[in-house]
Amino acid sequence: MAERFLIVRLGSLGDVVHTLPAAHALRESFRRAQIDWVIEPRWRALLKGNPDLNNVILFDRSSWKGIRACVKELRAARYTHAIDFQGLYKSALLTLFSGAQWRVGFGRSHARESGAAMFYNLPTVPKPGHIVEQNMSLAYAAGAKFTSAVFPLKIPLEAGAHVEQVISGRGLKDYYVMNPGGGWAGKCWPAEQYGHLHRRLAQKYRWRGIVNYGPGERQLAEAIRLVAGEPEPMMVSLDLPQLMALLRRAKFVVAGDTGPLHLAAALTTPIVGLYGPTDPARNGPYTITDVVVRNARADETSYKRTHAPSPSMLSITVDQVVAAIERRLGIA
Repeated sequence: MAERFLIVRLGSLGDVVHTLPAAHALRESFRRAQIDWVIEPRWRALLKGNPDLNNVILFDRSSWKGIRACVKELRAARYTHAIDFQGLYKSALLTLFSGAQWRVGFGRSHARESGAAMFYNLPTVPKPGHIVEQNMSLAYAAGAKFTSAVFPLKIPLEAGAHVEQVISGRGLKDYYVMNPGGGWAGKCWPAEQYGHLHRRLAQKYRWRGIVNYGPGERQLAEAIRLVAGEPEPMMVSLDLPQLMALLRRAKFVVAGDTGPLHLAAALTTPIVGLYGPTDPARNGPYTITDVVVRNARADETSYKRTHAPSPSMLSITVDQVVAAIERRLGIA
């Protein structure tokens, strides 16, 4: 029987991006295999046009009808392998409900919810390293051969055209992107500091920034604008394909450990990452050329979700960030 692989990674933005190389490794090793991916609808655009996949299956958890429809589709595909890159009970149960003979996932010490590991018959403990490499270890456990990391993201033409129209309408040619949000506050740099950064770069280089903000983050964007001075940064809230187009065209991106940073890195846009409690060796930009600013000691590393910026994030200065940008762009 030919191999039939199910990839389970339901969200979120950065996590889906970090799983793309594992899907590519499977395709490189199993050219004729069926390789499907089950994902939540809001992240589907990240997989559109992906040449490594045969099918994208939507997991709509907003209703029992949607969940039942997803499970029915999974069981009908008769997968030989179901690989859970998420490590939660809900994702692990999908591997079980798929009926796949081999269920691969992180062992108890590495699964986000340790009990999820009970649903795998091929639990895997990855070596320390970047989360991209840890994800690749699950593909290797399923039989894939070693390959370099590839991020096959496709940007629709209409998304690129929309971004060009928005940018040209504001008189921008070159721009950089600041992303103040970050899922939880502990790993975020204060919005006011981004405002001071924008002011400094405008004075020193006449550069103008664009503030990207997501749902519920308008207040963060406004806080940047109030401090940034003239010329004001442009503020945008875009859908996912448009965000990809914006990031790919940017001169560089400044952000904390958040999805848009990892998306920009996958699109090969220059990155300056601002890190505090999370470890850039595990969660940093997956490139050797990008620059990370971090003042935290090793014993301050934590993935505990807090409601205020961590002391290590507060300690990052505008001078440090400007120097990092100059180093990344080769103008120091």
